[in-house]
Amino acid sequence: MSALESSIDALYKSPLEEFVSARTALAKSLSGSDAKRVKALQKPAVVAWAVNQVYWHARPVYDRLLKSGKALRSAQIAALGGKSADVRGAGETHREAIAGAVKEARRLAVSSGAQPNADALARTFEALSLATREVEPDGRLTKPLSPAGFEALAGVTVKAHAPRPQAREVPPPENQKKRVKEAEADRLKQEQIRDAQASLEQARQAEASARADWERRKRDLDSARQALDRLQNS
Repeated sequence: MSALESSIDALYKSPLEEFVSARTALAKSLSGSDAKRVKALQKPAVVAWAVNQVYWHARPVYDRLLKSGKALRSAQIAALGGKSADVRGAGETHREAIAGAVKEARRLAVSSGAQPNADALARTFEALSLATREVEPDGRLTKPLSPAGFEALAGVTVKAHAPRPQAREVPPPENQKKRVKEAEADRLKQEQIRDAQASLEQARQAEASARADWERRKRDLDSARQALDRLQNS
């Protein structure tokens, strides 16, 4: 790994409130395309930052999560293919791994003064562990994620089963089209809800950060006023 990559990793390992200043300092130490790249690095949302901390500081917990997610996906694919698979058992193991990851993320975050939302953490860990492709590099996540849902198994061939003696009546083509449209509309709606939830979480985090900054500045102002009063009255 290059020195620059190690330095970038260090940005995502460090406390969240130090990210911007550390990024600025690193960019100033570089030139050309490397400096531009570092300047463009996005500060993580608090949920994403907490997930990163599990990767950097509690790797066994993170690896267990990915392993259980892979096992669950394999079981689901096997079941869709008509093979015997313990989907329920794999699902229970995966839920336990997610819960453990959330607990560890909150522990690491609280020790640094952050309080990420537990539900948003669970959704992000689930999405990471079931993803079929890398969304962002491990340890460098910048935004919360939402699980892709059953469509993540797209492309899996479902094994056809022998027809029963009395097959179900097939709906007319028009009804099939209508149902497909309704299912697609519902899927799009769920995606919009997940996106809106992620946006709301980011807005809450931004508001909390702004409020903390305002309170800190107000304390500084009050301290300055008190110092001035003491000087004037002494």
